[in-house]
Amino acid sequence: MNFFEIVNAHLGSLTPNEQKLFDYVVKNMDQIKNKSIREVASATFVSTATFLRFVKKIGFSGFSEFTTVIKFTLINRKEADQATPFVVKQTDYREEYLKNIAESIHVIQPNRLHQVVEKLAQHPDVFFFAKGVSKHAVEYIEYLYTMAGFKTHYPRDHDYRKQALNQVDGDALVFILTYEGSDGEMLDNMSRLVDMQPRPLLVSITEPDNNTIQNLSDINFYIFTDGVTVNNTDISSRISTISVMELILYQYVEDYGGRDFHFRKREE
Repeated sequence: MNFFEIVNAHLGSLTPNEQKLFDYVVKNMDQIKNKSIREVASATFVSTATFLRFVKKIGFSGFSEFTTVIKFTLINRKEADQATPFVVKQTDYREEYLKNIAESIHVIQPNRLHQVVEKLAQHPDVFFFAKGVSKHAVEYIEYLYTMAGFKTHYPRDHDYRKQALNQVDGDALVFILTYEGSDGEMLDNMSRLVDMQPRPLLVSITEPDNNTIQNLSDINFYIFTDGVTVNNTDISSRISTISVMELILYQYVEDYGGRDFHFRKREE
């Protein structure tokens, strides 16, 4: 059984402190799999009893089952990473592709989603910063948000991104969309934004490891994808990035669409 399939039904009931524990687990699975409950509890600054209650709350009978499922989840993921989509059966890759999307959506904490939606309800200037494959995904994302009526800013290369930083103010909503949370330019941009007074709301979408961009963000959503390189070019899927950004917008539509733009579903 996959770790995320088990915990999905329990995420909505987590307290803020339990959400922090969950984030730690997702970011550090490879280390947790071989640690004792005492070691994990110490690393997360909680008692062993507190961590055990957390483990049971997210669907496991105890710490042993918790680490066993983590090990199986990591093994399955590594096997998927070693195979390329051009040699595995189409049905196998399709299943992994769908799992990546589902996991990216399942781990979203409702309070974080609504925090971004509430910021959108203030009609801020919305900035998108992205490079590489993520940059091309953002072209579609910007279209959606612009058509929804938001004032969007999408600087498409280094010089434009550098200039756009001067246009961000404390009322803005800034999305940093970079799978690798260690990109030098994006880290420089984040450092400038973090130092702003007042500071804009910084939302990042990155891979689920403990990276610097995550830690500098006010809110982080993490995505899962299988790395694919062709002709020395990264063509890894960014459909999970698009899914997260669509979910944010459609949650906004559900919460505020009638008030602002009179959204309605098209009848087929």
